[in-house]
Amino acid sequence: MPKIRPAYIDAFKCSKLAKKSTIAQKMLTDCRLCPRECRVNRLNGEAGLCQTSRDAVVASYQAHFGEEAPLVGQDGSGTIFFSHCNLLCNFCQNYNISHEGAGQPVDATQLAWMMLQLQKAGCHNINFVTPSHVVPQILAALEIAIPQGLSVPLIYNSSGYDRVKTLRLLDGIFDIYMPDFKFWDTEVARKICAAPDYPRVARRAILEMQRQVGGLKMGASGLATRGLLIRHLVLPRGLAGTREVADFVACKISKATYVNIMGQYRPHGKAGAIRELSKPLTDEEFKAAVAAAIGEGLTRLDQLQRIFMMI
Repeated sequence: MPKIRPAYIDAFKCSKLAKKSTIAQKMLTDCRLCPRECRVNRLNGEAGLCQTSRDAVVASYQAHFGEEAPLVGQDGSGTIFFSHCNLLCNFCQNYNISHEGAGQPVDATQLAWMMLQLQKAGCHNINFVTPSHVVPQILAALEIAIPQGLSVPLIYNSSGYDRVKTLRLLDGIFDIYMPDFKFWDTEVARKICAAPDYPRVARRAILEMQRQVGGLKMGASGLATRGLLIRHLVLPRGLAGTREVADFVACKISKATYVNIMGQYRPHGKAGAIRELSKPLTDEEFKAAVAAAIGEGLTRLDQLQRIFMMI
């Protein structure tokens, strides 16, 4: 069985990657990479809402076995967790990373080394977690890693709060997109992450991701090779708008879109500031959300059971 050839190999060989990387680096001088559009000069050490200037900050890199089955396989998904975030949900399950910035700055050479080490360890892919604010840094690192032998698929694992202009720089570079679609209601988004435009932005971003890579495809081994995988975390009291999200995906993308309806919400960070988020999700709420997704016609759900986590 021939090995799957990631898109970025050809992009590197024809200099498309280099051109995209140059454009992305220039964007850092007046940063509008994400919908926050802070317009700071990150190359001069300034930092906007994401608190990240010239170098990306990495909290950890490791083979991860808690991701979706098509990503994990036998040897794990090679996750690189970037610190800070451009969305900053008040209940974030990784609050110390996203809000408090736990991690260390890394330059392009160090980031490339991490990718290669994960591949060497047998990981089936490189999974960039919370990458929206560090796209230029990722592209620069790829320019170093590819000629040294990087050859596994890349996963863009984001909150869904992504600017379409930035995503277009990744066309022909990333084979797998795994965005969240967190909330449908603008007021909910305003309360949770001060981003009332999140529902509109996420819809546009996910449609662009779908345009680039299509539906999720898997090889003979059951591992994902290319395509879109959407995550949706169910929130208490129906705050996530699961039915509306499912209807959008079914009608505007495809009923066969690979969707992970997640039931592991628990109060964390500053979730207690919103009364409805102060208690864990109940079994009944999770089952109702799954039923709503199925009722809207989604046919390719990753998990139908709750994942219980210690509180």
